[in-house]
Amino acid sequence: MASTNDLKNGLVLKLDGGQLWSVVEFQHVKPGKGPAFVRTKLKNVLSGKVVDKTFNAGVKVETATVDKRGMQFSYMDGDYFVFMDMETYDQLHVDRKAVGDAANFLIEGFDAVVAQHEGEVLYVELPAAVELTVKETEPGVQGDRSTGGTKPATLETGHQIQVPLFITTGEKIKVDTRSSDYLGRVNS
Repeated sequence: MASTNDLKNGLVLKLDGGQLWSVVEFQHVKPGKGPAFVRTKLKNVLSGKVVDKTFNAGVKVETATVDKRGMQFSYMDGDYFVFMDMETYDQLHVDRKAVGDAANFLIEGFDAVVAQHEGEVLYVELPAAVELTVKETEPGVQGDRSTGGTKPATLETGHQIQVPLFITTGEKIKVDTRSSDYLGRVNS
């Protein structure tokens, strides 16, 4: 249990009959009259749904223990992603649903944070940006370079994103894992 005064971003709360909610934002509000309260933005850990919720100041809320471990993606085993704990070398099979959008950016050897609650994998978190190779993209048309246009490119993971016209097949680029945006070339 924790008080609403102890809230911080990333804290996972157990609300509404055991559902897990992660604190995205919180703000302590002390109005001119009336009691103080805490305005929060909570994200459902499993569904990703975001809601606004208000708590009275000082109210006790139940927290959930979420074990976040740094792991390395090893390989695919059917519909499961296999991660290895780099301290114990234990392997963990993670369902595609728990991996979510991170699956678009995972290649062997990538490090990720795997969050678990009571033995159940909640989600897989990647760094904000990853470096991947462009597997396939159309060549840019010579006259189009000054327009700043984009074209589709398929990454080595099979995920498709938009890249500037000057990017060619085989180039290594940096990609934002949250929005699938092109961030720049990687100088080798």
